Amino acid sequence: MFDPRNHTAGPAELAGRVIAITGAGSGLGRAVALACARHQASVIVVGRNAPALEAVHAEIAAAGQPEASIAPLDLEKAVARDYEALAHAVLERYGRLDGLLHNAGLLGTLTPIEHYDVPTWCRVLHVNLTAAFVLTQVLLPALKKSADASLVFTASSVGRRGRAYWGAYAVSKFAVEGLAQVLAAELENVSHVRVNTLNPGRARTAMRRQAYPAEDLESLPPPDSLTGPYIALLGPASRGVTGQAFDAQPPGGAAGPGSSARRSA
Repeated sequence: MFDPRNHTAGPAELAGRVIAITGAGSGLGRAVALACARHQASVIVVGRNAPALEAVHAEIAAAGQPEASIAPLDLEKAVARDYEALAHAVLERYGRLDGLLHNAGLLGTLTPIEHYDVPTWCRVLHVNLTAAFVLTQVLLPALKKSADASLVFTASSVGRRGRAYWGAYAVSKFAVEGLAQVLAAELENVSHVRVNTLNPGRARTAMRRQAYPAEDLESLPPPDSLTGPYIALLGPASRGVTGQAFDAQPPGGAAGPGSSARRSA
C-alpha cells in the first residue's frame, strides 16, 4: 500500500511540473513551496502576505531553481473575479496546472459550540472550506489539462475524529475530507486528476508557538522535515492513488494545530 512517508524523492522528482500552493508565505506552506522548487517544480506561491511571497520567490531565484510565480490572494476577502484572474494567469503562463496544495487556513477559537462566536464561525468555514472549494473549481480546467495532476488538501487530526472545543476549525476540516472524497469520486474515471488529504501533525511554526506558548517548540519537527510526504503526493510517486487520507507523521505524533484565531500567510 502506498505511504507517502516511505517515499524518497529524487533531486528532479518534480521537474517540468507546475504546482500552486496556498499559504505559501510562511510555515508549512513556505517549506513545501521551497521543497517543490528544490525538486525542480515551477511553483506558484499563493497567499495574502505579498512581501512574504516575494521573499519565497527571491529564495527560489537565488538558488537557481525554476522561476516561481507570485499570486497574492486573501482567501477571506477574495471575490469571484480574484479567483478567475488567478486561474486565467495560470493558463496564460503555463497552459496547465500539475499540482494544487490547499494549505492556507484559519484556526478560529477553542470554544464550546454553545458559546462559539457566529461571525468567527463563518470566517473559519469560509477560509478553510468555501475558499478551497472555489479555488479548486476555477483551477480544475487547468488541472484537467495535465496528464498527471494532483490535488492535495492539508488536513488535521481534529477533522478525522471529533474533539471537544475545536469548533469551526474541526468542522471545516471534516468538511474538507468530505470535499476531497467527493472530488476524488467525480474525477477518478474522467480525468487524470487525483485527490488526497494529508495531516502534517504538530510542527515547529510561529503559529504553533502563538497557540501553545508553554510548549517546548524545539521538541517539535521543523516544517522542512515534513515536506517529503507532500512531495510524494504532489509528484509522480502517487500516480493512481486517489480518495485517500494520509498522515505525515506516525500515529501519536500527529495532532491538530493551535487554537488561536490566526491564519497562515
